[in-house]
Amino acid sequence: MKQNHYYCQQGGHPPQSNLLTDRAIFTDAYAVIPRGVMQDIVTSYLPFWSNTRLWVLARPLSGFAETFSQYIMEVGPSGGSTKPEVDPRAEGVLFVLDGEFLLTISGNDHLMKPGGYAFIPPASEWSVKNVGPAPTRFHWIRKIYEEVEGISRPEAFVTNEMEVAPTPMPSTDGKWLTTRFVDPADMRHDMHVTIVTFEPGAVIPFAETHVMEHGLYVLEGKAVYRLNADWVEVEAGDYMWLRAFCPQACYAGGPGRFRYLLYKDVNRHMSLGRPGGSF
Repeated sequence: MKQNHYYCQQGGHPPQSNLLTDRAIFTDAYAVIPRGVMQDIVTSYLPFWSNTRLWVLARPLSGFAETFSQYIMEVGPSGGSTKPEVDPRAEGVLFVLDGEFLLTISGNDHLMKPGGYAFIPPASEWSVKNVGPAPTRFHWIRKIYEEVEGISRPEAFVTNEMEVAPTPMPSTDGKWLTTRFVDPADMRHDMHVTIVTFEPGAVIPFAETHVMEHGLYVLEGKAVYRLNADWVEVEAGDYMWLRAFCPQACYAGGPGRFRYLLYKDVNRHMSLGRPGGSF
C-alpha cells in the first residue's frame, strides 16, 4: 500500500503584497473554501478545550446543507478536552492529519496518529489529550444521530486508514477506489465518512446527482471538479461543500493521486415535516 500524505493547515496570515483574487466561492448549490482562506484570522475556539483552535468548514444552514458540521482542530502540546462534545445527541468522526494525541473513549485509550479514524457514538464519554511536543491537527465531523426504533446505536471504534483495504469502483481497473470504514449496509450508521482515491487520469464519468449532502476535504493532489454547472480546479487543503442534488463529477489529471475525505448522510427516511409545509 502506498504511503499516504495528508495536507494540513498551518495558519498564519498573508502578507499585504498578496493579490486579493482567490478561488473562494459560495453559491446556492455548493461552496469552495480554498486552503489559502484558512488563516489565523478565521480560527475559532470551543468551550472546555484548552490550547486548541479550529477552522469551521461547514455548519448546518437552512436551505443549503443541513445535516452536519465539520472542523479542522489544532491542539497544541498538553492541550485537549475532557468534555469535548456538549450535545449528547451528536455522533462524531475524527480523522488525523498530523501529529499524535491520546483519545480515550469509555476508559479505553487509543494513540491516534496520521490516518487514524475514530467513530464516536452519541452520549459517549470521551476525551482528547495531546501528549506530544508538537501540535496535532485532525478533522472532527459531527451529526445529530437519527434514532430508529428497533435499530441499536453503533458502537465506538478506532482504526487507521492503513489497516483498511480500499474497494475499487466497478469497471475502473482500480483507478477509482473508496476506503470504507463501515459496512454501507449497516443500518445502525446514518452517516459515512470515507476516503476517495483517484489515480492520474481517473474520472467520475457522469454527473452524480443525489440526495446526500457532501463535505469533501482534499487530502492529496489536485483535480478539476464539476460542481453544479461549473468546473473548478482544486488542490490539497481545499474544501468543497455540496447541498443535496448538486451535480458533481471529477477528472484527476495528475501528476499524482487525487484523494479526499468525504462525508455523506445515508440510510434514513427523508423528513417530511408537518402538514402545511412547516418543519
